[in-house]
Amino acid sequence: MIRIGQATGTRRRRVACAGRRTERDPSPFRFRAGRNFVVLTSLTLVMALVGGAPIRAQERGSAVPSVQIVATLLTDHKAFSRPTIDATKIDSVVARRPFTGESTALPVVGAFTATDATRWLQVRLPGRPNGRTAWIDSRATIGSSTPWHIVVDLAGRRVVVYESGRAVRSWPAIVGKASTPTPTGEFFVEEAIVLPAMAAGAPFALALSARSNVLQEFEGGPGQIALHGLANLGGVLGTAVSHGCIRLDRATMRWLVFRIGPGVPVTIRG
Repeated sequence: MIRIGQATGTRRRRVACAGRRTERDPSPFRFRAGRNFVVLTSLTLVMALVGGAPIRAQERGSAVPSVQIVATLLTDHKAFSRPTIDATKIDSVVARRPFTGESTALPVVGAFTATDATRWLQVRLPGRPNGRTAWIDSRATIGSSTPWHIVVDLAGRRVVVYESGRAVRSWPAIVGKASTPTPTGEFFVEEAIVLPAMAAGAPFALALSARSNVLQEFEGGPGQIALHGLANLGGVLGTAVSHGCIRLDRATMRWLVFRIGPGVPVTIRG
């Protein structure tokens, strides 16, 4: 595990995602924008239609949704236990991520239109406890979709990337050791970060919504799980020696951060 965005006192540069270009890589990203939620014709249930090594047979057969609907927040939102303003407030979700300033993007797992015509979205939330979902008002959100889905196979110690439901890349990875295991479940990318050359896990990190089930705090951070590089940490790919994060080589992380942006779903399997 690394202390995302706090390895030095300098502010992290964000990695441009979701169709924008960046000076580091002039090629366009392959994010496919969806429609705004306010013009979706049916919101009774919006589920996700709902380099690397050769893809192995078992990876080809590991089905994931071909599309994930994502809600990007334009303002801070209150998150409720049910799709009504009278429900229990579960949390508040800020509109910007803490390290990059990137807009908060949450995977949508359900939707509901109330009798007063208020449209509610059931979304995944970042942070503890892992795996939370809650309902937010769809106003002041922008809807989009992504074809990307990351699967972390802890038993096989590999990361597999799917595009439109098809496995397109697979790499060996370092995962959490027995005393600090990588948590399993359904998560998502919170933000993509460029790390300084001397930072642990450089050059890039994809900070996830997952948190360690063992470490409530790590070097001043919240025990946040990330996919990140090997720099200044080392380790042999295909082993289980980390504090819970998933380590990948430089070329793999570069491939990922120029395609994968906030809101992309991440499934971690035991």
